[in-house]
Amino acid sequence: SALGSLLGIPAEAPPAALGQHPPPVEQKRLLENRPDQPPQPKVLRIAIIGAPNAGKSTLCNQLLGRKVFPVSKKVHTTRCKARGVITHEDTQLCVWFIHLYLSFRHNLDEAMLTDPWDSMKHADLVLVLVDVSDHWTRNSLSKEVLKCLSQFPHIPSVLVLNKVDILKKKFLLLEIATDLTEGIVNGKKLEVKSSPKQDSRSSVKPPLHLTQASPPESKVPGSPFGQEENQAQEGSGLDRSSDAGAAGTGEGPKHHGAEDLKEMKGWPHFQEIFMLAALRGEEVDTLKRYLLMQAKPGPWEFHSDVLTSQSPQEICDNIIREKLLEYLPLEVPYGVTQVTDVWEEGECGELLIVQSLLVPRESHKRMLIGRGGKVISRIAQEAGQDLMNAFLCEVRLKLKVEVKG
Repeated sequence: SALGSLLGIPAEAPPAALGQHPPPVEQKRLLENRPDQPPQPKVLRIAIIGAPNAGKSTLCNQLLGRKVFPVSKKVHTTRCKARGVITHEDTQLCVWFIHLYLSFRHNLDEAMLTDPWDSMKHADLVLVLVDVSDHWTRNSLSKEVLKCLSQFPHIPSVLVLNKVDILKKKFLLLEIATDLTEGIVNGKKLEVKSSPKQDSRSSVKPPLHLTQASPPESKVPGSPFGQEENQAQEGSGLDRSSDAGAAGTGEGPKHHGAEDLKEMKGWPHFQEIFMLAALRGEEVDTLKRYLLMQAKPGPWEFHSDVLTSQSPQEICDNIIREKLLEYLPLEVPYGVTQVTDVWEEGECGELLIVQSLLVPRESHKRMLIGRGGKVISRIAQEAGQDLMNAFLCEVRLKLKVEVKG
């Protein structure tokens, strides 16, 4: 169409794909209606915490099987309080992020600056995500994460080591795992055997999943985490032969005070350790299967067709914001205010969106438009294509750049 050509966006919508967002009207209806319920529904509410750029959004998108949350190398890409929804047979997983690393200089939404404990108290399980490729931070949990875990010691927690594909010296994973768990997983002490370290060029890797779901003597050879796991542990250099106090006797973890946290590098109450590469999707299915197994009987919160609690407008804003973060330098994208001027759905299901991008300075406006309008055109084209992939309909997107009055 003429409008599609003007905006530099393909006029054809992509073919339908299983599991993508429903069209905008349908998404809104599904969020407003009561969810469909199987005869015996199960549910698990999962909070993900971790340093900026640890890969929280990427992991969540991989678990969902579709791009729901924005991804960028810049910090605070995911600012919304939306949930991702995974429905498999009679089980529903609801996933969200806990924002512990907040900065006023990045002009964050006021809703994000509320106490993170309010979101934590609704979780059934906590995933702590650590970027093992960051040699500055990988051997200790931040004080923010430790404080969060210590405030809710009764909520089960799982350690997820991400970006293991980037780590060249795989034997370091054993050291990292020991440091981040204080040497204890599910009440069992981890011991590094005296076997020689693997050479960094070796093709032998430590197990991507270490589990302590039940005592070793209760495992049945040939079961998913029975004989295979024991063989993997033998090659990993990890031994779990000894108990570690109260956690191993069935008692809950004790509350750690401020003085305790000062001395701690890791958390000794993790139930499991997973090692994966979220960007490549490696071992994400292993984690997903585990999460589905942890679900307990309870009513679903969302319809089985819903992938995210975000409204269509929020999905649109986040997709455009991701492009702003990608193509604008330094702090510039954090100062952009998005205002939707037009949101019209046509008779044939096509969607017309006009959004104003308000910037604080004339220099920012020039950067956002780019020479000959190249930057804003590229943002509009890529965001428009992502929106069509998300909504499975024709999308015509127009972006305007203005200096805030």
